[in-house]
Amino acid sequence: MTTIEGNLQAQRQRLAQACQQFGRDVTAVTLLAVSKTFGAQAVVEAMAAGQQAFGENYIQEGVDKIVALRASHPEATVQWHCIGPIQSNKTRLVAEHFDWVQSLDRIKIAQRLSEQRPGHLAPLQVCLQVNVDGGANKSGVTPEALPALAAAVAQLPGLRLRGLMCIPEPAPDFDSQRALFLRCTALFDALRQQQGAQVDTLSMGMSDDLEAAVAAGATMVRVGRGVFGARPAKA
Repeated sequence: MTTIEGNLQAQRQRLAQACQQFGRDVTAVTLLAVSKTFGAQAVVEAMAAGQQAFGENYIQEGVDKIVALRASHPEATVQWHCIGPIQSNKTRLVAEHFDWVQSLDRIKIAQRLSEQRPGHLAPLQVCLQVNVDGGANKSGVTPEALPALAAAVAQLPGLRLRGLMCIPEPAPDFDSQRALFLRCTALFDALRQQQGAQVDTLSMGMSDDLEAAVAAGATMVRVGRGVFGARPAKA
């Protein structure tokens, strides 16, 4: 068993325990393995252990990985999620290579992604990133501006609105973490009422606060360090 395989087993068990503890169906919560800064071989090891959904924060690094792995493993059924900020000059790369975008927070970027999504591909699945706690250093649309952005994104032909993503500031304990996530859950519930059943994805929680996110209703948790280990130091 590789280290990554063992880590994945441990994180799946952790997720299953959290679901049991908080009355959730474990099949309703997806584990997204965040592979940023790790090479293609690490992803191959995770794929061999049954992992099919991967998140990338850095667009060019992610695209290089996607292209290499689609060439070396054309039979693999892998989903690639862009979970980092998107600048205007990177939208074409995202539209042409990723399956999901979880970090959408501006209509300009949404319009470019829709226009640049190749016609032979399915619509880009998108979550709107919402800044639930007003953190000054966090990306995300404000809760007040969310309904208008969601309504506009839902009309774009190259995109399919699937839900919300949030990255609140770190909180010191479980109750504080859960309280922050519940803000996003309330916005998610309101969005479902606005847009209907196609809104089915609430992406929140990472290695340090997975349990609180599950307790608050997350349908996807994003785990990097817990799967791949400590990230390599930057040169």
